[in-house]
Amino acid sequence: MHPAFSMIIFTTLSGLGYGLAIVLGLGLFDPALVATKLAYIASLAFIGTGLLASLFHLGNPQRAWRALSQWRSSWLSREGVMAIATFVPLTLSAALAFFANRQDVALGLIAVLGSLTTVYCTSMIYGSLRTVDSWHTRLTPVCFISFSLAGGFLLASAFSTLLVLKLLSILLLLMALIVKMRWRNRSATLMPLSTPESATGLGFIGKVRLFERPHSLDNYLTREMGFRIARKHAAKLWIISLMSGIALPVVALLTAMALGPGIPAQLIMVIAVASHILGVLVERWLFFAEAKHAVMNYY
Repeated sequence: MHPAFSMIIFTTLSGLGYGLAIVLGLGLFDPALVATKLAYIASLAFIGTGLLASLFHLGNPQRAWRALSQWRSSWLSREGVMAIATFVPLTLSAALAFFANRQDVALGLIAVLGSLTTVYCTSMIYGSLRTVDSWHTRLTPVCFISFSLAGGFLLASAFSTLLVLKLLSILLLLMALIVKMRWRNRSATLMPLSTPESATGLGFIGKVRLFERPHSLDNYLTREMGFRIARKHAAKLWIISLMSGIALPVVALLTAMALGPGIPAQLIMVIAVASHILGVLVERWLFFAEAKHAVMNYY
């Protein structure tokens, strides 16, 4: 499918922001520290930027509020409702840290639950689609949540000198890698549910091939659903995503722990976060580019 950069930016940045919000909600930071206040700003900025980017994917952004009305049946609506609902306790927690140097446990836990639910709703926008075989699996929400937690703890490590945060970051990065590798292995060996043979009912005769296209000009479906990427390019991009999103941050975390508190370690953590964001951006691009929609059987 065609990779929409607005959705790639949205899922990457909002996932990172919600992951950091989870760390803040768990009370692992001292609310009186300047670093904690900066972490709240970073979390809100990542979430806000991601949500703003998602509006550019809409045909009429000024009518985005209407998407909230279908929460009973639409994961997109549920995601929008949860994003707004989670913003409230997160903003209140940030205000308490800024003006009272304290954290409310109840607000923090609500923000944690809201963040996890929002990321899950985002993942189910894709995971619920039966028409895209590679997406329609329980591993899709696990991937989204794993990368959100890994990125959140990694970003939190850049604002803190706590050793436990860095250790948890390494663990979560490796867990995200394992889950994503299982997801990609399933996708590579998957037998599609819908094929030209099953769609036409002529599979008992032999392999069905397209004799002539339904029409000569491209349309919305061929542009959006018919995106193709060569396997060799996909393999190279996956290696880039692996090295930039997982390997380099893990090495950076180990180096920062060896150096101890100080400016060199902080600079290394900034590089680690930037590298991770780049790796996740590539991973999300592949998530869309390698997806095969069942409608393309018609074309």
